[in-house]
Amino acid sequence: MHEQVVVQMSKMLRNLEGMLAKAAAFAEAKGCAPDSFVGFSLAPDMRPLSFQIQAASDTAKFAVARLTDVEAPSFPDDETTLDQLRERLAKTAAFLEGVEAKAFEGAEAREVRLHFLPGKWVRGDDYLREFALPNLYFHVSIAYALLRMAGVSVGKLDYVGSMKLHDDPA
Repeated sequence: MHEQVVVQMSKMLRNLEGMLAKAAAFAEAKGCAPDSFVGFSLAPDMRPLSFQIQAASDTAKFAVARLTDVEAPSFPDDETTLDQLRERLAKTAAFLEGVEAKAFEGAEAREVRLHFLPGKWVRGDDYLREFALPNLYFHVSIAYALLRMAGVSVGKLDYVGSMKLHDDPA
């Protein structure tokens, strides 16, 4: 489970951090304020880019906490600049990357309780597959869409990132 949580989630957070770096460079090239992106949303009833970054961060760090005995760091949701959001992503990824594989022993069968589902619990493997990963991908995708809507040149490879490729046998 360490691979799915730590490796995949930190990769997605670092990919998102890279997209925000491209947004800052885009703003500088266009002569506009990079921090204007922070308040962008796709629809009037949707949360802005800042929330999408905060939610991706929270999803990843709380997945670790819920699946292990490692306490998640607390970050106030007060970021107002792209640099602050990038820093949050970097801190979250570093936290994840500091959790060893042995911390996830037994995580598949662990009872995970979510505050918004009182009186209910879900197995760790189901939580990861049915909530944590889809929720992370949702918020990263919305952030990606907001940056594309703003004209930032990010593409699928910015979202997906690198893959562990292997050479065919000779």
